[in-house]
Amino acid sequence: MKRLALMFLQWGLVGAFCMQAQVQTLVPAVVPGAKPAKVELITVHGVSLEGNLEGDAVDRPVIVYLPPSYATDKTRRYPVVYALHGYSIGAEQWSKEIHVPQTIEGAFAKGAQEMIVVLPDSKTVHNGSMYSSSITTGDFEQFIAKDVVAYIDAHYRTIPNRASRGLVGHSMGGYGATRIGMKHPDVFGSLYIMSPCCLSARKIGPAASDLEKAVQSMKTPADSASLPFSIRAQLASAAAWSPNPKNPPLYLDLPVKDGEPQPDILAKWAANAPLAFADQYIGNLRRYKDISIDVGDKDGLKVDAAKLHELFDQYGLQNSFEIYEGTHTSAVADRFQNHVLPFFSRNLCFKAVCSDH
Repeated sequence: MKRLALMFLQWGLVGAFCMQAQVQTLVPAVVPGAKPAKVELITVHGVSLEGNLEGDAVDRPVIVYLPPSYATDKTRRYPVVYALHGYSIGAEQWSKEIHVPQTIEGAFAKGAQEMIVVLPDSKTVHNGSMYSSSITTGDFEQFIAKDVVAYIDAHYRTIPNRASRGLVGHSMGGYGATRIGMKHPDVFGSLYIMSPCCLSARKIGPAASDLEKAVQSMKTPADSASLPFSIRAQLASAAAWSPNPKNPPLYLDLPVKDGEPQPDILAKWAANAPLAFADQYIGNLRRYKDISIDVGDKDGLKVDAAKLHELFDQYGLQNSFEIYEGTHTSAVADRFQNHVLPFFSRNLCFKAVCSDH
C-alpha cells in the first residue's frame, strides 16, 4: 500500500518550526536608562474552552507586563497589546524568544508610548491550538478575543476600546493574528502579523512518516507526546480544523485514510487557510487603523506573507509589508522592540476616551 501523508514543507509549517529550534534569536542591546516593567503571572479561565474533547486545560497561564508608570500613576489607563506565540512553545518560551520584559522596557526607553503587553498561553496536548474554533481543542479563537480580553479589562486599568487594543503574533501566532483579526475587528484596532504560517491550503504528497500507523497506536490524545514533531504538528492541525466528536479517542479526522487523500477533510483544512477566506472579511479588515506584515528574507514563509500583502493591496487596505534580513526566528526580539511596539505606539489610542476608527 502506498502511504501518503501531508507535506508540511509545502505549507510552510515544518520548515518554519524546525528553524525555531536551529536558530538562536539575536538579543537587542539593553537600552540605557530603561525603566523596569512589572511582570505578573496570572491564570485566566477559558469559558470558550470548557468541554473540549481532548482534555486541554481550561484554566490557562497568561503573562502580563505592566509599564513602568503603572504602579505610580494610579489614575492612568493604558492600551493593551496581545501577543500570540507560535507552535510547539507556550507563553513562557515565547517570552524568552522575544526577550521580554527587556525589549518592552527598551521600546519605552526609545520613545514608544507605555502600554500593557499580554502573552496568553495556547499550547495544547498536540503542541498548538492553531488559534482556531474546534470542539476537540476548544474555541481558542474566542478564548483570545473574548475570555482573555474580558479578564484583562476587568482586572487592570485598560482603555476598554477596540481602538486601544492591538493584536500581534509570530508563526502560528501570526496565523492566529491574521485569523482572529479578520473575524474580530470589534475587539482589536491594529494588527501586526509576524512571519505567519499556514496561510495557504494544504497540498498532498509522499511523506516518510507513517501518520496513520502512529495514530492507530494511540489510546489517548496525550500519547502524542512521544510522537515525532511532524506527526504532532499534523495532529494539531487535524484537531483544530477537522474535529469529529464521534471519532474517539482523538476526536479528529485525518486528511489521509488507507494511504489515500481525503478530499472532504482537505476541503475543511483549506477552509481555514486565510488566503482562501480573506476575501470574505475585507469589510472587517477596513476597520483597522493599520496592519503590518513582516518576515525574514531567509524564511520560506515569505512567499505566502507576500501574497497576503498583495491581497490586502488589491483591496486597497491600509497595510505595510517588510522583508528584513533574517531567518524565521533570528530577529524576533529586535522586531518586537524596534518595530512591533513602536507600530502600536503610533496606531493605538492612548486617550481615556477613544473614538472608533
